[in-house]
Amino acid sequence: MKTCQTLLKKTADPSAQMAPLAAIAPNLLLVFGAPSFFEDAGFADRLREACPDALLIGCSTAGEITAAGAQTDTCVATAVRFEKTALRQASTPLADMQDSHAAGARLAAQLVGAGLRAVMVFGQGVDINGSALLEGMTDVLGNDIPVTGGLAGDNGAFKRTWTLGAAGVSDRAVVALGFYGEHLSFGHGSFGGWEAFGPARKVTRSEGNVLFELDGEPALSIYKRYLGDYARDLPASGLLFPFAMLGEDKNATGLIRTILGVDESAGSLILAGAIQTNGYLKLMHASTDALVDGAEAAAAAVRSMSGRPDGSLGILVSCVGRRLVMGDRVDEEVEAVASVLGKEALLTGFYSYGEISPFAPGVACKLHNQTMTITSLAEV
Repeated sequence: MKTCQTLLKKTADPSAQMAPLAAIAPNLLLVFGAPSFFEDAGFADRLREACPDALLIGCSTAGEITAAGAQTDTCVATAVRFEKTALRQASTPLADMQDSHAAGARLAAQLVGAGLRAVMVFGQGVDINGSALLEGMTDVLGNDIPVTGGLAGDNGAFKRTWTLGAAGVSDRAVVALGFYGEHLSFGHGSFGGWEAFGPARKVTRSEGNVLFELDGEPALSIYKRYLGDYARDLPASGLLFPFAMLGEDKNATGLIRTILGVDESAGSLILAGAIQTNGYLKLMHASTDALVDGAEAAAAAVRSMSGRPDGSLGILVSCVGRRLVMGDRVDEEVEAVASVLGKEALLTGFYSYGEISPFAPGVACKLHNQTMTITSLAEV
């Protein structure tokens, strides 16, 4: 497997920037970029012209990730040449949030086939129920096929996001890539670093990923009381105070939910994924040191699965909320991952509105929020 990466900038000649990528004759081009790149009508065509034999997949971001750290208003393009692994693309339109489960099933059905080892998926970051999407995929693929990826971003605006697939750029499509063959080395890891605080509040009314009531009160009212002055900046400020999901026994499930939107008239909160009915929620906060430690733990989980194969590619999907908390120290979580995966690993990725990964090998894939999720690709 060969890899090559470049950081595209709006001000430079795109053909010159893409030339090093084309030199390895890639069959895959991973693209994570600022929304302004995806708003350009000719963006996908230029990528195809530079790498005509490569499958295109990626999404818009709330920040880009390379080995050099976190970037802003750029586009990281990573070319990959697989020598022994077959690839297949899939794409489906997402009609609305209620279509999420069915869209996941449609997407997975396009990828089912002999030798399927793993799937990577990227979805829009707004108007989607990420957990329902994954349940639809798992219904078709089962739990033995790991699914990783993330939900697109738009720099914290929560208005319009894009994905990139076989049909080009879309603000409605969910895209995926299947990896086939016994020579693929595929590792994954996910960890947070957030800490719960305050009382556990019972979910007394919810529908899918829309939270209406906690302890019999409008969820938005309770949330605003906790946020205080931060409430005026919702939904963006909600990234700083996600929810920890607890079961009916008030024990943590390991899942975190981020606020994607608010409905003032209904007094509800729109979360990135489904909430457990009759479960409990607790607010969370984090420190930079804890988040960096979480990123390092995710990288350690990847390494325990796949080791340090030569020429590996590490795909980092980290929540935009982590970036807001860490501020100028955000590069530290990328550095922590790099130190664990080693100098031989090329890093790419983005800051997202939702991260996708199983908890462990053979366990159902889940939508995470506020985590650092890492996927490692290599050939053996």
